[in-house]
Amino acid sequence: MTESINFPNLGIHLEHVGQKISIFGFDIAYYGMIIGIGILAGVLTAVKEAKRTKQNPETYYDLALYAVIFSIIGARLYYVAFSWDLYKDDLLSILNLREGGLAIYGGVIAAMITVFVFSRRRKISFGLLVDTAGLGLILGQIIGRWGNFFNREAFGEYTNNLFAMQLPIDAVRASDITEKMREHIEVINGIEFIQVHPTFLYESVWNIGVLIILLLWRKHKKFNGEIFLMYLFGYGVGRFWIEGLRTDQLQFFNGVAVSQVLAAVLVVVSAVLLVVGRKKVVQIEQK
Repeated sequence: MTESINFPNLGIHLEHVGQKISIFGFDIAYYGMIIGIGILAGVLTAVKEAKRTKQNPETYYDLALYAVIFSIIGARLYYVAFSWDLYKDDLLSILNLREGGLAIYGGVIAAMITVFVFSRRRKISFGLLVDTAGLGLILGQIIGRWGNFFNREAFGEYTNNLFAMQLPIDAVRASDITEKMREHIEVINGIEFIQVHPTFLYESVWNIGVLIILLLWRKHKKFNGEIFLMYLFGYGVGRFWIEGLRTDQLQFFNGVAVSQVLAAVLVVVSAVLLVVGRKKVVQIEQK
């Protein structure tokens, strides 16, 4: 496989972007390493936020043990469920995570269920838990998206904008290459490249903006759960836009992108809950 990745309009040409390293004969995928780094950074961020808000940091170490495991399971099941044709003839491949195939919304849903159960068992406010853990979640997403870069996946349609990314055809799945991409194939040193939107980059940068807003808004928080609702709203808006650019969408049977529908629903629901929640606080303060 050709290992080049180019950003021609930025003048960036990366000749050797591998997908794995070998240690004592065992291959370790960069995708898995980056996901692992993202998870660790997320947990440490949640613990730091717990200390800042005078909570017990050990609570979040305990929560992470369950949330990480079930989030990965949820993210994989979500992806497999909407990509069944890729796995139906080789069920064991479902267990192979090194080649990618984790859907963040599946992970978020599983994490929320896990946190809810945890909150009931420990008798801790669900809203407080998700507010604290949410900061770590968005940071983990910022980092984790770069696993898609090394895997040459999660990209969008053809573009020639400033951030256009060129990938060798032999490095991507044939099913992700559209007719428009084929019409604009470029041959560089005898190698065929498609040129696409680096949607993994868009989402990572968008999430940085969401994280900054959440960090700034903490001092204005009125009720437990508000920060997490803002995360759902901010992430949902960005994901709805970015998902529309991608060529590897998980889709319903009628061709509608699953993540766009879910993003739209979360944006509306979180916006309503934010307005209702803050209104209730104002009413209580006026009494």
